[in-house]
Amino acid sequence: MALVGSGALGGALSGRSEPTGAVKKVVPNRVMTWNMCNPCEESNVDRAAEIAEYAPQVIAVQEACAPDVKKIRDYLESLFGLVYHVEYGSVLQNWGRCGGAPWNPGGYGQALLSAAPMTDRVNVEYPDGGSEDRGYMAVTTKVGGQSIRVFNTHFAERRQEEVRAEQAGVLAKEIARHDRAIVLGDFNAVPDAPELSPIWALATDTDPQCRPASVGVCKPTTEWQSKFDYVFLRGITPLRHRVEPSSYSDHYVLHSDLNLS
Repeated sequence: MALVGSGALGGALSGRSEPTGAVKKVVPNRVMTWNMCNPCEESNVDRAAEIAEYAPQVIAVQEACAPDVKKIRDYLESLFGLVYHVEYGSVLQNWGRCGGAPWNPGGYGQALLSAAPMTDRVNVEYPDGGSEDRGYMAVTTKVGGQSIRVFNTHFAERRQEEVRAEQAGVLAKEIARHDRAIVLGDFNAVPDAPELSPIWALATDTDPQCRPASVGVCKPTTEWQSKFDYVFLRGITPLRHRVEPSSYSDHYVLHSDLNLS
């Protein structure tokens, strides 16, 4: 059997030139969320280079195939000198999306990469995923030298407001257990969407200007000019954030530097 597609080693032959001996340092107080797009015929080398451009301490990815994430982590180390631990939050075993043997398909869902070890991982599938199984994962890791609970989630697709409201309730109950938390992900809802109310009641967006009542001020995070991707902060102060258009996904890269002192 031949391995084809974006997960193949041939993916290294991409439009982006490969670095030679490039070594970067992780920004210890930076977190990032990115829906990588799936199915998309993108090279894992290019995805790794996109992440390395910002070198965050923690990266949350959605629509992620476990085999792709492993390759991305390997490329981050071999091409950029960035060493990450990885934890998976797969909710599906999907051959069509993620390849693998038909009897052993690749895991699909969320993943977290962290420069520090991660502990106390949980992976929860929402009772109702909507048109596709969805869930959240959480770990404890270090950001800015502090031990923090970090969440990564992907809510139901657009036009499924009632499903997302139920998912927000499930996630909010877990967030509320922690005085300080970072909640990353693709929520598939704009800031003033009613289904996000349980999250807004517990946390704020990394953009101080972005609030449920001030729609239009929030920077879009998708090619269709909607804000769906968030860095929600509970008990943590943001310093600065950036939304970076991506050549490799229909979602932009959102990263934030945090004050954890």
